[in-house]
Amino acid sequence: MLPTITPDKIDLPAGTRLQFPGTIADYEQLLERLGDRAIPRLRFRDNHILLMSPLPEHGKEIDVIVDLVKALLRHQDRDWDSFHPITLRYGKEPGLEPDACFYIENYQAILGKRKLDMSIDPPPDLAIEIDVTSFTRIEDYISLAIPEVWIYKANELHIYRFTDNSYVETDTSLIFLDFSVKEIVTQYVDRAWQVGSSVALREFSQTLQSRENK
Repeated sequence: MLPTITPDKIDLPAGTRLQFPGTIADYEQLLERLGDRAIPRLRFRDNHILLMSPLPEHGKEIDVIVDLVKALLRHQDRDWDSFHPITLRYGKEPGLEPDACFYIENYQAILGKRKLDMSIDPPPDLAIEIDVTSFTRIEDYISLAIPEVWIYKANELHIYRFTDNSYVETDTSLIFLDFSVKEIVTQYVDRAWQVGSSVALREFSQTLQSRENK
């Protein structure tokens, strides 16, 4: 099946990546045409438009990681709000589409909001990207100043912390200081492929409960 991009239709087979020259106006038009569609993913970078249609692997892995983050937050008795996927934009800057984002410290500031504007609303505390066929570049996140960004790629979690107007890779998460997040995420994503997402999540919840009872 070949990609189809016409004034009336945008259809990309799973796993397809397209890059072609374009302007910010072209990006705006495509963004408007896509509306609330989560697929294909859209990004504007270096005067090029990038389109990506995720593989099933992409969806499974983000689902597992989001469930793990929620389990950790519940374990810590913390409130949150989450969105996935979502387009985040600061003013007229090109938008970004993390696979998931979490508001934790500032979750009350966005309660009830159907749309977010990063020039008005606070950024999420955490954004998560799965790189299977996508095109994540951590520098793209600088304009949004999201405190922590996770990129899961090639069976490894990369954690980036925003500091001094740039992102620095680190081995620890400021959101979950008491947990080895890099190890946990890698272990349970792999486990989900072996036994299924629900079983892996149940095992993880049992591990958290055992830790609490010690």
